Amino acid sequence: MVALLAVLVAGAALAALAVMLWRTRKPASGEDGLLTELRRSQGEAATRLEAMIGLLAKNQSQLAHTVNERLDSVSHRLGDSLEQTRQKTAENMQKLHERLAVIDSAQKNITALATQVTWLQGVLANKQERGAFGQGRMELIVSDGLPKGCYEFQYTLSNKTRPDCALFLPGQRPLVVDAKFPLEGVTAFKDAKSDDERRQAAARVRQDVTRHVSDIAQKYLIPGETQDIALMFVPSESLYADLHDGFDDLVQKAFRAKVVIVSPSLLMVAVHLIQQMRKEERMREAAGQIQAEVGRLIDDVVRMHERVLKLQQHYTQVGEDVRQIVISAEKVEKRGARITDVEFIDDGPQPEVAAAPLLRKLEAGE
Repeated sequence: MVALLAVLVAGAALAALAVMLWRTRKPASGEDGLLTELRRSQGEAATRLEAMIGLLAKNQSQLAHTVNERLDSVSHRLGDSLEQTRQKTAENMQKLHERLAVIDSAQKNITALATQVTWLQGVLANKQERGAFGQGRMELIVSDGLPKGCYEFQYTLSNKTRPDCALFLPGQRPLVVDAKFPLEGVTAFKDAKSDDERRQAAARVRQDVTRHVSDIAQKYLIPGETQDIALMFVPSESLYADLHDGFDDLVQKAFRAKVVIVSPSLLMVAVHLIQQMRKEERMREAAGQIQAEVGRLIDDVVRMHERVLKLQQHYTQVGEDVRQIVISAEKVEKRGARITDVEFIDDGPQPEVAAAPLLRKLEAGE
C-alpha cells in the first residue's frame, strides 16, 4: 500500500514536470524541433521514472523484510507469552483443585462436628443423659490418670450414700467427686432474651447450685471418713468459665461450704497431683527398704572387719612362732658346727682328770 502510494506520487510529479517543460519550451523553427525536445524530455522522464521505480522496489523489499522480522519476533513473543499463560493457568488450576479438596475435607469435618454438636445438645437437654455424659467424662479422666486401686466409682460411704467417684489418697481419707451438675438454670441464663428472663434464670442458677452444694456437703463430707473438701465436677470448660464470670459469688459460697467446683482441666490437675503423691509414697516405702538393707549391709561389713582382725592376729602369732623356730634352728646349726670342729689327739696315758662335759648348759638368751 505504501509502495503504490509512492508510485502514484512519483507519476504525478513526472506529469507536473512534463507540463512545466511544455509551458516553458522555446519556440522552434519547426515541428521537428518540438518533437525532438519532447522525445528528449520523455526519455529523461522515463529514466528518472525507472530509477524511482527501482528505488521504490528496493524500499518495498526492505520494508517487507523488516515487517517479516518484526512479525516473527511478535509471533515468538506471543507464543512464549501464551505458553507461560498456559503453564500459570495449569498451576492455578492445580492449586484450585487442591484448595477445593481441602475445602471439601473441611466441609466434611464441619458436617461431622455439626452432627456431634446436635447430639451433644440432645444429650444436654435430657437430665438423665446429661448426668450420664458428665459421669462418663469424669470416669474417663480418672481412669486415664490413675491406676486401678487408687479410685472407685459409686463408692459406698458409711451413711449408705454413693458418690460418683472416690479418689484414694495415699495413707489418707478418700476424696469424693460428684458429677451431677444442675445445667437447666445455666442453659436458661444463656438463652435468655430479655433482662427479666436473665434475672429469673440467674436466680434459678443460684438456687439450683446452692441446693446441690448443700446436698454434697451433707452427704459426702463425713468427718474422720472422707476428706474435708469435696469436688463438684462441671463437664464443660465454657460452662465453668460462665460460672466464674457471672456467678463468682456462688463459686466462693461453694468454696466456703468446702465444695470445690472443678472443670475437666482442673480435675486432670487433681488427678495428676494424686498420682504424684502415690509416686512419692512408693518412693518413701522404697527408701525405707533401702535404708533397712543398708543397715544390714553395714552390720555385715562390721562382722567381716572383726573376722579380718582375728585372722590378722592368727597370722601374727604364726609369724612369731615361725620366727622362734628359725632362731632355734640356727642355734642347733651352730651347736652342730662346734661339735664337728672338736679334735681328738692320743698322747699316751694321761692323769686321771675329771672329764669336762662336752656340752654346757645353754645360757639364757642363747
